[in-house]
Amino acid sequence: MKKAIRNLFQFDTPYRRFELLETESEGTPSFFARRKAEKAKHPKKSGKIDRKLKDNRAWLTEVFCAAINTDLILRAIRVGGRTDALVVSMNGMADDAKIADFILRPAFHLDVSGIPEEQLPSYFCGHALSMYETERCDEREAVVSAILEGRTAILFEGAREAILCDTRGFVSRPVGEPQNEMTILGPKEAFTENIRTNVTLLRRILKRPDFVCEFRDAGGTNGTKLVLAYLEGTVNPALLREVKRRLDAISTSMRLTVGRIEQLVEDYTYLPLPQMLKTERPDRAASAVLDGRIALLVEGCPIAGVLPITVGTLLMSGEDLDMRQPVGTIVQMIRMLGAILSTYLPAYFLALALHHPGQLSSEILETVIASRAMVFLPLWMEMIFLLLVFQLVREAGLRVPGAIGHAIGIIGGLLLGQAAVSANIVSTVVLIIVALTGLGNFAIPDYSAQIATAYYRIVLCIAATLAGLLGVTAAGLCATAVMCSAKSFGVPFFTPFAPVAKHREHLLFRTRLENAAGTTDWTNPKRRRV
Repeated sequence: MKKAIRNLFQFDTPYRRFELLETESEGTPSFFARRKAEKAKHPKKSGKIDRKLKDNRAWLTEVFCAAINTDLILRAIRVGGRTDALVVSMNGMADDAKIADFILRPAFHLDVSGIPEEQLPSYFCGHALSMYETERCDEREAVVSAILEGRTAILFEGAREAILCDTRGFVSRPVGEPQNEMTILGPKEAFTENIRTNVTLLRRILKRPDFVCEFRDAGGTNGTKLVLAYLEGTVNPALLREVKRRLDAISTSMRLTVGRIEQLVEDYTYLPLPQMLKTERPDRAASAVLDGRIALLVEGCPIAGVLPITVGTLLMSGEDLDMRQPVGTIVQMIRMLGAILSTYLPAYFLALALHHPGQLSSEILETVIASRAMVFLPLWMEMIFLLLVFQLVREAGLRVPGAIGHAIGIIGGLLLGQAAVSANIVSTVVLIIVALTGLGNFAIPDYSAQIATAYYRIVLCIAATLAGLLGVTAAGLCATAVMCSAKSFGVPFFTPFAPVAKHREHLLFRTRLENAAGTTDWTNPKRRRV
């Protein structure tokens, strides 16, 4: 009996499942022991290159874990049949044909007789390499970074310098069309995940010698590169220094994108509105750079960040200035009307229906009462429920790939709306209000601003339920006060209206384009563009 119970509950049976548990018996290591363990676990990459090729090979093998990491290629050669050298590259990141044609073949035929070992790197660069982009360095960390980027390092016996050759040849996605910022009159090119390609797209538009693309580390331990694109002599130096200061403060091991960098450098964490414009169109980023702003490109991210921004920037489309003045004015007025309807229409309807029914005509009031005759949900709960369902259908349509997503968005909305009305869960009037709200929300060009509008919409609906038009007015004033006090990298959100400034963003009424139009003055550019 005891044996059966022991077998049933597995007493005296060792626990064989794998778990990551703390070993309490070992205790916590001391400070110096912990530092030694960290050094042993993470080999030191900094320092100077050694003269002995054997030591350099051992160092590279340790840093890249070459015993188990087979992607690292260490190719030992003899230059001119006399001097030993080591060609190091990362498989899949470097182009094998470039290495064979422009490094290995010239190295075998180069005559190095009478050349001192210390001068061999400079002699090799000048007489053997036919590659355009080469660099000599004596830092170990620079060699490691170059190999990880896809370049090839050449180390020589007896020399303290290495040669870094541009042999990058990894596969990248070609330039395609924008997916989130569709355009009719504007360009059809979009950024890709290759940061070099993105810089080229900007330089094709901005053919100016003062256009600077500053490459730097994104921060942290993952080695991600980013680019600060701006016009030297035009951008505000104080703005540039502040952006660099915030980027230098980033220290993380996560994968960095433009959206994550925005959250790490922003001032107002809980403000729903974005504090950096995210665009996938090179022409829009180039226009911002011409206005004295800064564009941020991150390696592996097909989105560019533009800073600083205002509320008007979020409501402007990249092709607004491509349309003529009368048509552009009508389009922008419709867009502004859609943004206002999307934000205030549900709350205004709730306030009138619940607290101020006398403000409605008898026909509208009878229609609302008749549509809600069999609905059991309270009006405010019905409105918020439909708003949440709208967001759910929208997110489902975005996350499902291809044409299926569009079908889910259309069919799902129709079926859910019809089924909810037939089941007496919602009324037709509220369904129409939510549909108009959704159309107005889609008129906002920026996706992050659309999500922020949905947040404000729910808050205004709660305020309308509690206090009617007074609650809507108070909540709207509070939201406006918060946005007026908020800044995007030192620029108030409601610029150029509060504070007043001359500007080129034609938010509501398009003015006539002039040849002498200058840069926006709310960034205080160092030099105005003419």
